[in-house]
This record gives sequence, C-alpha cells and structure tokens, in this order.
Amino acid sequence: VGVLPKTMGSFRLVLLCTVVLSCLCAVQAKVRVWGISGSGITGDPVGAPDPYVKVYCGNSFGGMTDFQKDTANPSWNVEFNFPNSGVGDNLKLEIWDKDLNYDDKLGTCSSTVKSGSYKVTCSFGKGTLFYHYST
Repeated sequence: VGVLPKTMGSFRLVLLCTVVLSCLCAVQAKVRVWGISGSGITGDPVGAPDPYVKVYCGNSFGGMTDFQKDTANPSWNVEFNFPNSGVGDNLKLEIWDKDLNYDDKLGTCSSTVKSGSYKVTCSFGKGTLFYHYST
C-alpha cells in the first residue's frame, strides 16, 4: 500500500511534464521553407535576370538565396528554418534581380502559415515562383 502513492505521484509528474512540453512545442512550431524555384522571370529590359530570393516569416528574416546569373528559370537547393515562427504568421518571399548598382525588386509572394505541408505556386507579374513550406 505504501508503494502505490509514490508510483502514482511519479506517474502524475511524468504526465504533467509531458503535457507541458507538448504545449510548448505547439507554441514554438517550426516553419521550414525549401524547394524554391522560378519560371519565366523577367527583369531588366535587356538580357535575362540574375534572380535571388529573400525569405521572411513572422518577424524573422531567414536569409536569401544566392543569385543565379542570366536565367529566367532559377532553382535553389537551399532550406530556410524559422524555429520561432508558426501557424498564423506571415510567410513572405521577395524576388530580386541582382544589378551592378541597385538591385531591383521584381515581386513578392505572401501567405499566412497553415499547419501541414504545402507546395505553393505564386504568380507575381514578372514570372512565377514555386516553393514548399511545412510546420
């Protein structure tokens, strides 16, 4: 009889810790962005663009891709992670054209992060951007 209360107390503590950690994980959902590519991207009036992408989620700047020289159909093998962002945050990808003096912003793709895994197609006037994200 004396062993049962100690066992039940330990079980309750483990259960409580599991519930608390589960809640913390749900609040700190991680957003992952990958598989970024473009199609039919136009930039300067003369020649093909030198596109790159800047990635933001919530209040965080995740970074940017390398620029790809003279291509309207770029593809980047890079992943961006946002450990402090989650469902309901704004996911924004900006498409830029690298130039000698000032880079030109070609367009923006924005969406509200939802739970799950998604493949997104975004037409932005000067081409189309494709990317995946998951939470």
